[in-house]
Amino acid sequence: MSNLPPSGEIPRGAIRFNTDSNKPELWDGSQWAEFQLSTPNLGRSVDTEPGARGVYGGGLKAPNKATSVTLEYLNISSTGDATSFGDLTGSNRGWIASCASSTRGVWGAGSDNPGSSRENTIDFITFSSTGDATNFGDLIDGYEGFAVASCSNSTRGLWGSGYYPGGANVNVIQYVTIASTGNAVDFGDLTQSRRGAAGCASATKGLFGSGIISSSVNTIDFVTISTTGNAQDFGDLTFPTRRDGNGSCSNPIRGLWAGGYSTQPPTYTVASGIDSVIITSGGNAVKFGDLSQARASIGSFSSPISAVFLGDIKDVDNYGNMIDYVQFATEGNAVDFGDLITKKGGASGASNAHGGL
Repeated sequence: MSNLPPSGEIPRGAIRFNTDSNKPELWDGSQWAEFQLSTPNLGRSVDTEPGARGVYGGGLKAPNKATSVTLEYLNISSTGDATSFGDLTGSNRGWIASCASSTRGVWGAGSDNPGSSRENTIDFITFSSTGDATNFGDLIDGYEGFAVASCSNSTRGLWGSGYYPGGANVNVIQYVTIASTGNAVDFGDLTQSRRGAAGCASATKGLFGSGIISSSVNTIDFVTISTTGNAQDFGDLTFPTRRDGNGSCSNPIRGLWAGGYSTQPPTYTVASGIDSVIITSGGNAVKFGDLSQARASIGSFSSPISAVFLGDIKDVDNYGNMIDYVQFATEGNAVDFGDLITKKGGASGASNAHGGL
């Protein structure tokens, strides 16, 4: 490779060709990040047409909320059942959180069912292939946890909120550059320390909504993904009661939060409502419709057209494999999409065509 000036002298946005990897790279101000070229249209033999790919990974399953490391995937443009993709690394991957670029899906955090054994591992997969995940790096030391929210644009993946060692809610937001590998670094803080939130994004804004402090909150925070700094208030969800365990996803315009627990355990009363916000404008959420069944601990992912909600934990012994979906452009209730291979919840979904791309 040709000689380059010291890193402090490289202008942000500079491009080079790496003769070791034979790939172009972009200087993001702190490191060289590899260009990723791909199409979101990835079909399977069982699909009626190609389309965006969604992958659902980690979680908890029967019996007794045993942790799951499996990854399942589907084509968002073609309804039907999920197919096996591979496995995540590690072992305690319940209550995990994920984000994605158009080429990579990235999963971070996780725990066993009691929350006593936690992971700070970050894994990644390549959407266009199938197979087991590869280690990406680690979350910030001391902030491995669960009940974490996540969101991303094409460059950065963010994790915020959660329930960490010592049993405390935190407000920490951390991030990685998705095209590279390495450990997460500090981004800023949410407006409240809480757990059980859910996130989504446009290309510029990352949103973190819902969760629990000592009781439920309907707060929506936002950050500007390309910068670092503390979150600001966006508005409120419609939920009047506890709503952690939501599934949340977006297209470039609209963000949705669906389902969740509406009362404290051990009753595990679950909800069906879907809330909607316009990401570009800010403000309070409005009712969009309802899931086809009330449920919580939902995973989700999206294409520009459809939002897909997967799996659930209705109570300690009741896990689901339901997949349903709505279309962003048409407010209304969700309809059946197909089934997961495994009945589980507390997992997280990522797609190669979500609202942040």
